[in-house]
Amino acid sequence: MSSQAIRSHCLVFSLLATALAAPAAAQAQDQAGALEEVVVTGTAAGAEIRKLDASFAITTIDDQAITEFSPQSTADLLRLIPGVWTESTGGVSGANVMVRGFPGGGDAPYLTVQVNGAPIYPISTLSFLENTTLFRIDETVKRVEALRGGSNPVFSNGQPGLTTNFLLKEGGDETEGMVKYTTSDYDLRRFDGYISGPLSKDFYYMIGGYITSSPGLRDAGYNSDEGNQVTINLTKKLERGKVNVFYRRTDDFGQWYLPVAFNVPGVDASYNQLGPRNRFQQIMTDNPGPGFANGGDPAAANRTVKTLDLDEGRGWKGAMAGGSVVFEVADNWTLTDRFGYTSGDAPTVGLVPDGAAVQVGALLANPMADPRAVVTGPIRGAVTGRAIGNAEFIQQFGAWEVRKDIESFTNDISLTWKYDRGSTTFGFYSADASSHDLWALGNSQYQVVQSHGEIVTGIACNNPTVVDSCGFNYDIDENGDATSRALYAATSFKITDALRADIGVRYENYEVDYTLDEGRAGTIDFAVSDDMSKTSWTAALDYQFTDHMGVFGRINKGYLLPQFDTYRDGRGAFAQGADLVQGIEQYELGFKWATDRLSLYATAFSTDIDPRQVNFQFGGPSILTTQESQGVELDATWRTDVGFSVSLNGTLLKSKIKSSDPSLDGKETERQPGWQLRLSPAYSWSVGSIEGTVYGTLSAVDDRWGEATNVNRLDGYEKVDLGVIMRINDAFVVQISGDNITDKEAFTESDPRTFTAPNGRFIMPRSFEFSVGYSF
Repeated sequence: MSSQAIRSHCLVFSLLATALAAPAAAQAQDQAGALEEVVVTGTAAGAEIRKLDASFAITTIDDQAITEFSPQSTADLLRLIPGVWTESTGGVSGANVMVRGFPGGGDAPYLTVQVNGAPIYPISTLSFLENTTLFRIDETVKRVEALRGGSNPVFSNGQPGLTTNFLLKEGGDETEGMVKYTTSDYDLRRFDGYISGPLSKDFYYMIGGYITSSPGLRDAGYNSDEGNQVTINLTKKLERGKVNVFYRRTDDFGQWYLPVAFNVPGVDASYNQLGPRNRFQQIMTDNPGPGFANGGDPAAANRTVKTLDLDEGRGWKGAMAGGSVVFEVADNWTLTDRFGYTSGDAPTVGLVPDGAAVQVGALLANPMADPRAVVTGPIRGAVTGRAIGNAEFIQQFGAWEVRKDIESFTNDISLTWKYDRGSTTFGFYSADASSHDLWALGNSQYQVVQSHGEIVTGIACNNPTVVDSCGFNYDIDENGDATSRALYAATSFKITDALRADIGVRYENYEVDYTLDEGRAGTIDFAVSDDMSKTSWTAALDYQFTDHMGVFGRINKGYLLPQFDTYRDGRGAFAQGADLVQGIEQYELGFKWATDRLSLYATAFSTDIDPRQVNFQFGGPSILTTQESQGVELDATWRTDVGFSVSLNGTLLKSKIKSSDPSLDGKETERQPGWQLRLSPAYSWSVGSIEGTVYGTLSAVDDRWGEATNVNRLDGYEKVDLGVIMRINDAFVVQISGDNITDKEAFTESDPRTFTAPNGRFIMPRSFEFSVGYSF
């Protein structure tokens, strides 16, 4: 352990001890918020409703909770949501987000991310791009609302799974803001800030953002994680309404952390294959036109050798602009329009392992230890020239490049009529989305498996100018355009003073034009123009026993419509007439209870998905399956009047795959734990002009399977996080947070490219962050 890490440990535990020993003249927290908390996600036209009155499962995370959690990515924050399992260990971008009851696997097809109620990108996932990649959390976020199932299939982009709505801070009559500097034991340097206030009467502004740089949680030997963001939010209050517009520009990239060989001594959660010696690699690509194809003579016309800088990693360089208009056009009639435009580039560049690591001595003694590694001479480091010893390991790594240029526009306009016992809304949603992809996957070469490794010489196929030299190469040029047009209607009315019914229906027409040039040879290998219409619906009853307690029951039917990659991966099945639409039915029964001391939300759920065309292994065939899932999720908080509180959220899930393929039928859903639990105690205290909070979280998860065939079992684990925040004179803020303080080693996934190679991706190693800020 470094001396810097030791000092960080000592400082954290010293502050924790001081805080716990402080006189407990603790102040009672304001409990009214728990009873009167309002949500706007999942309601018709984004109308406000008391969380306790909602007939769906929704979690709210305010800016204080975000600060205490100190998420290392947007997907990392989603771990606070019951029923959600995130594999956010790939870096700041490119997470895998799974929702209770829905199929597992890569990316996040059952997640939509909104900003102020407008989807960032209406297609929830593309290969190498999911919604959280397009959003960075900073001090401009006021709170997050996360809706699972419920009314999701009717509103917004019709996402049947999880919708997370990030609501931005708005200005008010008083000028306020903050500045903050954050550092860490892994050399993070980050500046955050925002300021808000009035521009004129009833016209307000908020502007903020960040700039950050670090070598990454797994040190790359140079500043591999760098980014900046700026957000502007303007609000105008009208006599009978409100207008809001915002603009958010992001340029943020970080390393792409991938599975590593856990059969090699010295490879642990801090290990990083990427470094200065292998940062730049030559690949056969960067030709978007004719002439770039697999195989053949590398000297053929129009072929180019490109030097790829792996420092680029994964990230997002683009912008989103949007806003809303809410206007009372007549008594009891309100017009609402929410809109958003997104445009930018989301590349993915990294070192991808291909197969198992092999010991040099074993390879020399038996060439069949890895038949692809044909030894032609002494095995040496290509950069250092040093001899690679017999006890060392080599492994194939591919320099992968994926370029994505995306653009979308969404608009959601609705008219709501309020009457004595309820309201009715009629709306029209439209979305246009496009994506242009250029892939160059493969480009594999053998490297020595060591921290900041390097390519080796003495292996026959280590020639970057020969396509398919070490085996796998896959290069595509694809274009997709999709349009959605949906009419929806929803009504909420009281049958009695205690019993309310919520009903919604959505009719959507969806059109896709998609072309695939497989091999980037300048020819179209697959093209499709598809047109379909589907009707989704939801119905719920909500009964309030008292102002503090209620129950609800809900059923919905929704769809996950084919996305661009669905056609590529399932083109064989599609050509044979298979339906690529996933039909999804959900049943929910919820209990809710909130008092001055306790809030408790429990939801039982059952989900049926039929059919589902899935590629269970990268590059494998598309297989038709169905899935049935049942479970319970819990979200609870208990508070005392002496400063102590504890939060608990947990999920119990039983999920099975059904398929005509006997290797899949009856298997558990891949990469999702049967149960997960988060226990978060906190203690608030004050001494003179200092107010503070000590907090911690114990996370525990069950075993999972690495793939749908249930070959590789990923062991469950427990992780402990701790932190302390102190506010001095109600202005200066100091925070220390420790993630995975016991330095637990565990895996979030096995190798998705092969079921047999002993590769896996670790959870993040122990880290500490220190922040100092000033609020005004």
